[in-house]
Amino acid sequence: MSTHLSLHKQYLQACQVLSQPENPFIEHMLEESEKADITLTKGITLKIAGNNRLVPVQKVTDEDFRTLAFILSNNTFVTGLDLRYNILTDVGAEHVAKFLQENSTVCYLNLMFNDIGTIGAELIAKALHRNETLLHLRMTGNKIENKGGMYFASMLQINSTLEKLDLGDCDLGTQSLIAIATVMSHNKAIKALNLNRPILYSQEEETTVHTALMMKNNSCLMELHLCKHEMKNFGVERLCDALYENCSLRYLDLSCNKITRDGVKFLGELLKQNQTLEILDLNSNRIEDDGAIYLSEALALYNRTLQALAVVSNNISGKGLVALSDSLKTNMVLSYIYIWGNKLDEATCVAFSDLIKTGRLKPNCTDVDPYEVDGHIYLAELSHGLKRHYYWTPSYGEVDNKDANASLAIRAVAEHL
Repeated sequence: MSTHLSLHKQYLQACQVLSQPENPFIEHMLEESEKADITLTKGITLKIAGNNRLVPVQKVTDEDFRTLAFILSNNTFVTGLDLRYNILTDVGAEHVAKFLQENSTVCYLNLMFNDIGTIGAELIAKALHRNETLLHLRMTGNKIENKGGMYFASMLQINSTLEKLDLGDCDLGTQSLIAIATVMSHNKAIKALNLNRPILYSQEEETTVHTALMMKNNSCLMELHLCKHEMKNFGVERLCDALYENCSLRYLDLSCNKITRDGVKFLGELLKQNQTLEILDLNSNRIEDDGAIYLSEALALYNRTLQALAVVSNNISGKGLVALSDSLKTNMVLSYIYIWGNKLDEATCVAFSDLIKTGRLKPNCTDVDPYEVDGHIYLAELSHGLKRHYYWTPSYGEVDNKDANASLAIRAVAEHL
């Protein structure tokens, strides 16, 4: 029997050796991995996510992870470990850090929404000083705070293999964001970076200014998430000025900020010249009709590289939405557009219904679905979007239709971010 087929038995033996009670959830998931017909050359990702709805879950504790690390440290075929939504603390982070120093095959580690704090962040970040195999780390939702962010900034100065880092919802502060932006100016490895929802108290947008300077110098970063950064028009202007000199960024997430029509005017001018940006997320801002028209002019007449645009909940009415729909008639590259949460008048409903009926806009590539009642066209909401599977993935397996989540369909670098 191949080694990977006996993971379950190895786990039971390790529990006895370490005098650790068996976790039935881990047992079940290891048994499931044994059933998978996977060759040794491909490798497997162990999915032990605490939010699994299909089987009874006993969340993974610090000692549970110590047992897992015991059997995986010298393992050669497990290349991914998904431990999201469990109850790992700083004690568990110590085991994670030791595991990262000993293991040489795991390239994907998801610790999303555990209970790891600043101390755990220090241990994991320092372990990554020496780790040369991990490519993707998700720390999302662990409250590592400003000090924890500083440890990761230091790590980015040393580590040259990590390609995707998610520090969203981690309560990062101004100091750590500036430190990360400064280090990223010279980092040549990171391709995707998530810095969503920091804790900021200043209104002067220092972090956005430093991020803009980073984008001017960084030639490797392909994906950047700056959701909930309190970004206003001044910050967008500085960011756009920097992006004129950037030729690598493909995915820019500016959702849930304070961007108005004046800020979008800078984005519209950028799109007229930019030839690399493929995904632009402006969800939950306030660009209104004028902002939508700025974007539609750039997309209709100039830009031929943007593939996905999200303007959900932006206080746009029929005038702006119809202008965006018209831009799709001349721009054949823009394939994904998300508009729900705006003022969908009858002209908008008819315009997007026509786009879907003619085949210009595929039903899976937008978040609205037309229907007719008493001769009038209306739009219903669909659960499609740029980040549909950011906080969760289907428990039953891989995502069937990647078009329903445009970031997966367009950018491979975004697959796990």
